[in-house]
Amino acid sequence: MPNASELASLVKQAAEQAGFELAGIAPVRELAELEYFPQWIAAGNAGEMKYLEARNEAGELKRSALQHTAPWANSVVVCALNYNTAQPYSTQASEPGRGWISRYAWSREDYHDAVMSRLRLVETALHGHAAIVPPLQTRCYVDTGPLVERVYAKYAGVGWIGKNTCILNQQMGSWLFLGVILTSAEMLADLPAADRCGSCTRCLEACPTQAFLAPHQLDARKCISYLTIEKRNEIPEELREGMGRHVFGCDICQDVCPWNRKAPATSAPEFQPRDGLVNPALEWLAEMQAEEFRSAFRGSPIRRAKLAGLRRNAAVAMGNSGEARFLPLLEKLASGEDAMLAEHARWAADKLRRSQP
Repeated sequence: MPNASELASLVKQAAEQAGFELAGIAPVRELAELEYFPQWIAAGNAGEMKYLEARNEAGELKRSALQHTAPWANSVVVCALNYNTAQPYSTQASEPGRGWISRYAWSREDYHDAVMSRLRLVETALHGHAAIVPPLQTRCYVDTGPLVERVYAKYAGVGWIGKNTCILNQQMGSWLFLGVILTSAEMLADLPAADRCGSCTRCLEACPTQAFLAPHQLDARKCISYLTIEKRNEIPEELREGMGRHVFGCDICQDVCPWNRKAPATSAPEFQPRDGLVNPALEWLAEMQAEEFRSAFRGSPIRRAKLAGLRRNAAVAMGNSGEARFLPLLEKLASGEDAMLAEHARWAADKLRRSQP
């Protein structure tokens, strides 16, 4: 059986063969970055994302320590997959009649599936090398596990946690999907990645809704990604203008990051953008019906926002567009049966009228 160092090397080789650009091993122990998590939850900063508040039978927050849900785990394998595509950034989008869908959601395949299929290959390789008694235990997660992935990514040496709370890598930038394997195998952990943000605060200053409480601290309730994806009811009026023309997610704090200036583009075919998802027409989204929504976004993470949320977001984006041509459509939506959409359409129409000379 390989020793802890050899096993770590074998797992990293398997990750490279599976198509991951980065991989590392994090230890399972108390981590300083997780001490803030219970305070963050208690302050209500998770908004409607109740899954982040999941607790074990002892009432402990699962994500505040891996020992609360997987006491058998001795190591965490963290793998990262580049999803950047050779397309303009949101900060370069200039057509007022078009919206913005976050870069990660342009793909032809749901990233959960793309990352998990590769992660399973690494898991299989790990089982093949680790003849352990008692039998080896493993669990694979892509965004669904009871842990804060970016913290373990830091301690696996994959990247440091930027002031915008995203994982940053000196060569790859921040356009990274993370997958983790919890394992009972003892493996040699990597050194934590060094923080290279320095005095830069561009990401914090660029946020239109001022969602950052401080460096590394995000109030999700003000984040455009949260508002356009997780928020199920009315968006607070005071935050709507700051949403600009974002209809699903937000990339601004990553788009302005200097470490993303030379971020390499992925060659993975499943991450190439679908037609119409880069700067989609706002009329198309606002008037979309259920069958078209299912067809257009089959297998896409955009389905998470649901049709009602996507149309609501499109109405807000039209209000922020400055385009008077949207007024007839907004007035039509304002008189429709969908009460939430109607309220946002009325707000958008009023904003457009006020913006006209």
